This record gives sequence, C-alpha cells and structure tokens, in this order.
Amino acid sequence: MTVTSDHTDLFDYDAELRLHNELFRAAARVGSRDRVLDIGCGTGQSTREAARAAVGGCAVGVDPSARMLERARQLSDAQGPPNITYQQADAQVHPFPPAYFDLCISRFGTMFFADPVAAFTNIGRALRPAARLVLLVWQDRDRNEWASAIRRPRTAATPEPTPPTRSPDPFSLADPAITEGILAAAGFTEVGFTDVHEPVYYGPDSATAFDNVLHLWDQDLLADLDAATAEQARTRLRATLAAHTTDSGVYFDSRAWIITARRH
Repeated sequence: MTVTSDHTDLFDYDAELRLHNELFRAAARVGSRDRVLDIGCGTGQSTREAARAAVGGCAVGVDPSARMLERARQLSDAQGPPNITYQQADAQVHPFPPAYFDLCISRFGTMFFADPVAAFTNIGRALRPAARLVLLVWQDRDRNEWASAIRRPRTAATPEPTPPTRSPDPFSLADPAITEGILAAAGFTEVGFTDVHEPVYYGPDSATAFDNVLHLWDQDLLADLDAATAEQARTRLRATLAAHTTDSGVYFDSRAWIITARRH
C-alpha cells in the first residue's frame, strides 16, 4: 500500500488495519520482561501495545519519518506507558545495541528494504540468540483487492506509467520461498507463515473513503494525468468505493502473512 507519511493527520492507518493488528498482537506474544524493537513503527500503536505488555521490559519504535514519530510521541505522552522510546533511523543500517532485544516486531514496515538480506542481518545483530522475529507483510498483489480495485479507475483511463525498478514494492516479501531465503541468509531459523485474511477499512462512508484514498495514494494514483482524464478517474474511484460500502464502512479484501522466525 502506498502510504504517505505526511498525511498521518488525515487518515487513521491504525483503523484501516484494526483486524490485522489484533492477530499481529496475538502472534507477537510480548513477554512481561521483553525488550522489544518495533521496525517501521509509524505513529507507534504497535510500540505502545508492546510496551504495555512488557511491563518489566521496554519497547523501542524506529521509523525514518520525523512526522510519524512526532505523532507517536504525542500519543505516548498522552496514553503512556513510560517504558517506551522512539528513534528516527533507517533500520537497514542503524547501529542498534548488539544482542540487546528479545523480540523484533514489524507491522508492514519491512517490505521496502533496498537490500533485505543486509537489512535483516543488521536487525539480527540487535537481537539476542534465539530472540523472536514477528512480521506482518502483504501477500501477492493479486490477492489484495485494495491494490487492484483502487488502481483500476486510473488504469481504465490510461496505462500505468512504467514502475521504477530501483526499489521494492509493498509485495516484496509476498513469496514465502523467497522471504524464507532472505531470512535464512540473514541468520534466522524456524521461519513460519500464517495466512491472514481480513479486510482493510477506508472510512465510515464512501465520501470519507474517497478523501482517505487520495491522501494515501497521492504520490502516484493520479500522476501524469491531464485534468479531464484525472476527473474521469476520480469518478470511477467514487463508484468503486460506493460499491464497497457496507453498513459498517468501506472495506476491501486483503491477504497478508504473519511471518515468525528466530535469531540463530
């Protein structure tokens, strides 16, 4: 999913992933004395939940976005708990304290690594031997309705621009065989995959969902379209969102993996 960090005040990403997060939290099984590293923590929901569970430990949230972390700190100041810190850093290269953490978690925060083996190797250095890794990542694009249905209004108007080849996409860890190979090369064992089949939420009604989608996808959803074609795409998008509106809000089907592993 293309999520732009500058719009955290306009869309509740935690609400979008509420059903996923419940399963992710259960899989993380944070212990009362765990020292937890949260990669790509965003506005810190998963970090705060880990810190509350680790009453005798701590939680450290890491994210490259200063604005995300500003909001995370505001929420932590308001909600607690006290055993939580945030760092603005690139987890691919940041010099974490070696063999310090008991658990590393990441909720959709590890799919964009330029060199995933190097990145997970660096993260692994921060984990003590036998420490656990718990990730939530998207399955293939064609198994995620939000990815295809929301882009369809644009592709109906004009062909997609050729995607850049320099960086991974949100589905870079979708293939279990490839991802297991990455983690094994980075020093992880006991790699397992659990299917998560829950919808994503875009708002209470189609009008709100329309605004949320445009802010979430604003880097590329209407990129390079002339004014008339962009308006056609917006009209199709409104129709798509209306078709996915239920009594409880606007939902799109999705599939994800909860990936678990241990530091060798």
